[in-house]
Amino acid sequence: MTPTVVLPVIIGGLYAAGVYLLLDRSLTRVLLGFLLLGNATNLLLLSAGGPAGLAPILGYAEPEEISDPLPQALILTAIVITFGIAAFLLAIIYRSWRLVRQEVVEIDEEDRRVALRSGTDADEMDPDDLALEDRPAAHADSLGGDAGGDLAVEGTLARRYSGIASDDVDLPPTERRRR
Repeated sequence: MTPTVVLPVIIGGLYAAGVYLLLDRSLTRVLLGFLLLGNATNLLLLSAGGPAGLAPILGYAEPEEISDPLPQALILTAIVITFGIAAFLLAIIYRSWRLVRQEVVEIDEEDRRVALRSGTDADEMDPDDLALEDRPAAHADSLGGDAGGDLAVEGTLARRYSGIASDDVDLPPTERRRR
């Protein structure tokens, strides 16, 4: 049996399309890219297994005529892992849609602000020396309260979110704060 060039070209095309879709900000495209990468990997494992042969469990064939069961076991494992991660990504997409009515990952302003900081090592940085807007979110006075502990933080959160239910599943779409 002569090898054909069609299967490697299909595998390469699936990998290329999968990587292209993974680099998008849309979570649905990320999911489709991940599924394409999983299928390309399954085809790669299948083609690496060699030509088809007889089932090894029957026991009446010569060893040269038996197909290798290891690639088939790896493909079954890859299918299960791909299914589990796809279900997880679907849950993330659904949650994102329910909370903000979109499934596109936006640019995080906090990441931009951190990237603009000087190249100071995190071990050398004291949060008390930073400006108030540059302090980490878990810092004691980042919520505007005093450093009196958890009661001040709880009081600030209760004032800020007084009209919002604690169950966030049925929240209306979020609105950006206007300053």
